[in-house]
Amino acid sequence: FMRKVVLTLCASLRMSMNVPKSGYRVFSANSSAACTELAKKITERLGVEMGKSVVFQESNRETRVDVKESVRGQTIFIIQTIPRDVNTAIMELLIMAYALKTSCAKNIIGVIPYFPYSKQCKMRKRGSIVCKLLASMLAKSGLTHIITMDLHQKEIQGFFGFPVDNLRASPYLIQYIQEEIPDYRNAIIVAKSPAAAKRAQSYAERLRLGLAVIHGEAQCSESDMADGRHSPPSVRNTTGHTGLELPLMMAKEKPPITVVGDVGGRIAIIVDDIIDDVGDFVAAAEILKERGAYKIYIMATHGLLSADAPRLIEESAIDEVVVTNTVPHEVQKLQCPKIKTVDVSMILAEAIRRIHNGESMAYLFRNITVDD
Repeated sequence: FMRKVVLTLCASLRMSMNVPKSGYRVFSANSSAACTELAKKITERLGVEMGKSVVFQESNRETRVDVKESVRGQTIFIIQTIPRDVNTAIMELLIMAYALKTSCAKNIIGVIPYFPYSKQCKMRKRGSIVCKLLASMLAKSGLTHIITMDLHQKEIQGFFGFPVDNLRASPYLIQYIQEEIPDYRNAIIVAKSPAAAKRAQSYAERLRLGLAVIHGEAQCSESDMADGRHSPPSVRNTTGHTGLELPLMMAKEKPPITVVGDVGGRIAIIVDDIIDDVGDFVAAAEILKERGAYKIYIMATHGLLSADAPRLIEESAIDEVVVTNTVPHEVQKLQCPKIKTVDVSMILAEAIRRIHNGESMAYLFRNITVDD
C-alpha cells in the first residue's frame, strides 16, 4: 500500500513539473469606444482575445468596473489610452487594477502609452509634483510594472518603485520621414526651444541632417510672471535680525525670437514629444517661413491637440502634423486634413509578448542612448 502511495505522489509531482506557464490576459480599461482602438490593434497583433470586462460611468458619474472572467494566478496587461477626459481615464485604470488585484491576479502590468500629468514632474512655485502622486496611486492600486512611451522627462521612471519600460516612437517617425517626405535629404531638423534640442539632435544624427534651434520668445512666458518666491518684500519694517545678505539675482530677459541655423530653401521638420497647445508651433512655423523654409512638418509622439488646435493648424503655415496613435485624435483629423497618424501598436505588442515570455527588452532599445 505504501509503495502505491509513493508512486502516486511521484507521478503527481512529475505532472506538476510539466504544467505549462500560467497564461496572460489583455484588458482595456477605457469606457469610450474611440479609446479601445489601440487595444484592439495590440490584441490582434498578439493573436489573443480581449479580456471580458465592463467599464462604464454610472448616473452619478462614478466609474464602475466589472471583470467577467477569472484572472487568478495570471499575468494581466491593462491597456489604457488617455482621452481628453484625463481624470476619468485615471480612475478607470486605478479601479481596474484594484479589481484585478482583489481577484488574485499574479502580475498587473499597465500599458499607458501616454502617461498623464507627465509635464507636472517638477516643483514650480508653490505647486506640487503631481506626477509623483500619480505614480504612488498606481502602485497602491496594484500595478507591478508599467509600459509607456516617450515620457516627457525620462527621470519620471524614478518616481516608481517597480519597473518602467519607456519605449520610443522615434523609429516609426523617422521611417515616416524617410518614406513619406519627398526630398527629405534637403530637410533640417528644428527644435522649437533649447529644451527640445537633445531630442532634435537625436533625429538629426540618425537622419544625417542638419540641426537648427529656435531661441527666444515673442511675449513673456509664465515663468516671467510674479512669483511667490519674491516674497517677503526686500524692504522690511521690523527691527529684528535681517537675515543673511544674499547676492541679488538678476531677472531673466528673454531675447526676441531668433533661429540658430540656416533653414533657407529647406524643409523644416520640428520634432517634440507632445503637441497640445499649438500656439508655439504656429509661431515657430511663421518664423521658419520668414527665414526661407519652403515646407514645414511637425513630428510628435503624443497628439493631444486640445481646444481649437485643428483650426489653428489648418490656418497656419504648417504643411503637415504627424503624430502616433498613443492618444485618440480621430475627431481632430476630421477637422484638419493636415494631421497624419503613425501606428505604434507593433512595438507595444512586442513589449507585452517579451515581458510575458521573460525575454530581454534590449531589442526594443537597440541603438538608444542615454540622451535619446
